[in-house]
Amino acid sequence: MPKLTEDLNSTAVLSDAHAERIDRIVDDYKNHILTQLNAQDHRETTRSDRLADKVAFFAGSWKFIIIFSTFLILWMLWNSLTITNTLHFDVAPFILLNLILSFTAAFQAPFIIMSQNRQAIRDKHEAVVDFSINYKAEIEIDDVQKHLHHLELQVADIHQMLHKLHSKQAENQG
Repeated sequence: MPKLTEDLNSTAVLSDAHAERIDRIVDDYKNHILTQLNAQDHRETTRSDRLADKVAFFAGSWKFIIIFSTFLILWMLWNSLTITNTLHFDVAPFILLNLILSFTAAFQAPFIIMSQNRQAIRDKHEAVVDFSINYKAEIEIDDVQKHLHHLELQVADIHQMLHKLHSKQAENQG
């Protein structure tokens, strides 16, 4: 009887190793697909698309916020302080500054939207890859469950045979 228990335990260990192997295969497959998608994306990306990505990235950075905030503060101070009274070029309510801010917003918006559209396309590709991997994994899990069910039936048959064998041995001894 201990021999059967040892065999069942070794089967469980093999199943864990098999599950880890499947995880590695799925991860490798996913990384390979994502690498291929990134390479394809890089080949299909135009120079203007890359420029839009860079502008959007810079416009959403702390560096831009600090530089632009510093520029705004200096502009308002320069044109508000009485020390620089004779050198004011944009007196309050800062019409020229308002024009610059409007131009900046109007200029950045299309770049940001183009970059977001490209990111949405990349996200859609990754979602398709994730779906296909999950679907493939689900099929594998179904196969493993069928195999496990088959093994459970075999183990139940073995237990039934052992029970009959023990009963016959008990009859023969008694």
